[in-house]
Amino acid sequence: MKENIYPYVVFLPAKQKDKVLSAIFGSKAAVDILKFSINQGISNRIYQRDLMVNLSYSNKTMIKHLKSLTALSILEEQMEKTQVENRTVWLKSYQLSDLGKWFALLLAEEKDLSEKEKAEILQNIFRVYTKWVRTFSKKLYMSTKILEKIFKEEMIEGQ
Repeated sequence: MKENIYPYVVFLPAKQKDKVLSAIFGSKAAVDILKFSINQGISNRIYQRDLMVNLSYSNKTMIKHLKSLTALSILEEQMEKTQVENRTVWLKSYQLSDLGKWFALLLAEEKDLSEKEKAEILQNIFRVYTKWVRTFSKKLYMSTKILEKIFKEEMIEGQ
């Protein structure tokens, strides 16, 4: 049986690698928060109240994981001021950081993403990976001309 495979690439913060992986994959609640983010749109904000309503976890559990994911820069937290029935209310919202998007994409199905999101992801992956390869090649005293040659060969091969 031949199966489509995708090269999942994850860029991890070097000093917090274990904490990040544990926070996300050590808990079904954290995975569900990321999946909820995907369903809302990978670049859209999610609201704490919507998470509480749509996911079957206690407020305490949800808040614990939101704080952890925010502390590890997986989520970015915002407060929004809004008017509800002639009174000012502050709503807490979250948005996936660039790092958070990488993890959410591990859980996403390709069909869940728009063509625009896929194109942005590809460009972002390529840029980050290219910078990493350039930096790493300098540490190895490797000529970037070799990498450029490989890139051109692969791009021509695909045409």
